[in-house]
Amino acid sequence: MNEQGGITVQRALELPGLRGGLPEVVTGADRLHRTVRWVHAGEVPNIASLLKGGELLLTTGLGLGTRPAEQRAFVRRLAERGIAALVVELGPRFSRLPATIVETARAAGLPLVQLHREVPFVSVTEEVHTEIVNGHYAMLRQAEEVHRRCTEAVLGGGGVPQVLGILADFAANPVFLETADGQLLYAAGTGTGPSCADPLQVWDGLRGQRATREAGPPAGAVLVDVPGGGPGAASVRARLVLPALSAGLLPVHRMAAERAAGILAVVLMQARQEEELAARGRGDFLTDLAEGRISAEDAPAQARVLGFRPGDGPLLPVVMRLASELSPSGNWSLLARAVLEELSSVGVPVLLGVRPVEGRVPLLLGLRGESERTAVADRVAAALRAGVARAGLERAGAHPPVVVVGVAGGWAAASAGLRHAAETATAAQGLPDRPWYDARRLDIDLLLWRLRDHPDLAAFVDRAIGPLRDHDRTSRPPLLPTLETYLAHAGRKAETARELHLNRQTLYNRLARIGDLLGTDLDDPQTVLALSLALRARRHTP
Repeated sequence: MNEQGGITVQRALELPGLRGGLPEVVTGADRLHRTVRWVHAGEVPNIASLLKGGELLLTTGLGLGTRPAEQRAFVRRLAERGIAALVVELGPRFSRLPATIVETARAAGLPLVQLHREVPFVSVTEEVHTEIVNGHYAMLRQAEEVHRRCTEAVLGGGGVPQVLGILADFAANPVFLETADGQLLYAAGTGTGPSCADPLQVWDGLRGQRATREAGPPAGAVLVDVPGGGPGAASVRARLVLPALSAGLLPVHRMAAERAAGILAVVLMQARQEEELAARGRGDFLTDLAEGRISAEDAPAQARVLGFRPGDGPLLPVVMRLASELSPSGNWSLLARAVLEELSSVGVPVLLGVRPVEGRVPLLLGLRGESERTAVADRVAAALRAGVARAGLERAGAHPPVVVVGVAGGWAAASAGLRHAAETATAAQGLPDRPWYDARRLDIDLLLWRLRDHPDLAAFVDRAIGPLRDHDRTSRPPLLPTLETYLAHAGRKAETARELHLNRQTLYNRLARIGDLLGTDLDDPQTVLALSLALRARRHTP
């Protein structure tokens, strides 16, 4: 049997049917390892058009033609079609093969065999096809054996590493499980041959090759998608990669990889469900703590059950809120895992949960002292954003995630701090992007957000800056950005002009125009306060 899914030309010639015809290999003796995918017998001149490649063609030569040009064209078309070999039975048509046929076959690299005795082609066909089918069945049995071993490993408590290890041993090559976009999840190597090298080093090398080629898998590699259960491209949860290092990979290895992929899909789905349930459970705890359903006295014991042991220092509440266009669409476990892996380098105890309904990721962190609040907040915010990117949730043009850091304190303060940070994270959406916001500095934005549905707020905004909004809808340059920048710099004209890339006279003209439209003095403190509030409030009004 040939493990590529058929038998070789050499094996076909050794079977009783063809062996009884006294076969003589005329050309292509060095190519008898070719795979015979099927056997076909025919006598028509255009038989090449009926073939797909890989066939062993049996003929008595009636279709080869009588003129040398016809014979050359017949053999060339067969070689171009990619048949495994041409077998011609000598007899009434040819007592010996013409030199034209022999030379054309030799030039085309096509194995050419002549039979010196008559054989029943139907018997040869049945015999070779039986051998091919038996070979396929043997391959299936090998692949099913890999499937059985993988299933037993999972039922025995194993997971992805065990499944990959079984597949790597069978293929005698390392095996990698990657995300759909090529990020490594797991790797497994074998103990013999070139592939016994550290699989992570092998993967780094292969990744470098891919970058050099800019596209496509390694030559000879087997790639199999691990389904994720969703529609279209979203259905690919991960990808198995089997590079051909110590030995070439055969169809039987692809078959085994496809069966292993089915098991991995179940394992990953179960792991995702368990991870998501755990992340949601932690999110429920943090939400219950924030909303007062868990007392400060009971909270430490429940937190220990969830694996959070912060010590005696203050607790720092943090909330990340994702814009609706960044929602993980059900795969919150991937986000939670990515964020937790990034947070592992922060160096403080972390309790992280998810709240899919609100689109929030609440956290509690254990500090050694209040003095490290800002430094830890910087590291946590960077880790949260890196986790969002790692989970593949960044989108061009989408609002970035909002990270709000609350007030550090004990368990009682953590309850109020989480609630305050969660509300503030919602109120902060639409503000200029920052790595993180201090909840203590956004109380005005939070107050305005709470009043968002009150008609008096919309009326206030309209009275304060309505004329500017009307101007900017129809005229250029828009004046609201100028006013916003001017107020942000506390009326310092030089800094305002520098940020807006304006000369001073142009800025003075714009400010005068703003004053005329609003009918007010921009140097009046009460006017400045009202305009600042109106500019903040307009994010929450129609």
